[in-house]
Amino acid sequence: MGDVHGCAAELAQLLADAEASRVVLVGDLFTKGPDPVGVWRLIQDRGLSAVLGNHDVRLLELGAGDEDERTHRTRVLLDEEDPAWRDWLSARPLHMEVAGYTVVHAGVHPSGDLSVTRRSDFLTLRRWPDEKPSDPRWHEVYRGTRKVIFGHDARGGAVRVLRDEVPWLVGLDTGCVYGNQLTGWLPEQDAYVTVQAAACYRPIR
Repeated sequence: MGDVHGCAAELAQLLADAEASRVVLVGDLFTKGPDPVGVWRLIQDRGLSAVLGNHDVRLLELGAGDEDERTHRTRVLLDEEDPAWRDWLSARPLHMEVAGYTVVHAGVHPSGDLSVTRRSDFLTLRRWPDEKPSDPRWHEVYRGTRKVIFGHDARGGAVRVLRDEVPWLVGLDTGCVYGNQLTGWLPEQDAYVTVQAAACYRPIR
């Protein structure tokens, strides 16, 4: 499932609609949206897995000098609910292998080689090679044999790149927190499940 960003109601609906036996979230779990505590409760109650996102890292960086009030407030709410969220989030990996796919938050090196994929690529990669507006998105120049599921790029929206009629690259950030949709994908069925956001919780920049 794509970037949740604190949208607990939409996550609950997507879980109900998907009826999946295992759920992996692509990171950016708690910040920006209205209900980080609700997301944490769903993660615990449903045993959800996740990879680490860039906003998750920011949330864990205590006392960051450039921290915004929304991030601080999210941390306070989660601490008041259950301080165990910290250890759980800190233990999230940068990538996971699920159903024949590598799940990451943002992207991988266009070769598909994880050994040359930088930590920053896993967390923040959108364009290759320099993140310039004129650079192509990393998945447009991807040449690896590894199949990848990712999020992080709400402006890029849903991505489905086929190779020999097989979904090879699947992007799931459809900007729920910005008033669009929360999206999940069932790999065994090659089927999308989407839930419309109840509101625009934060304007997209």
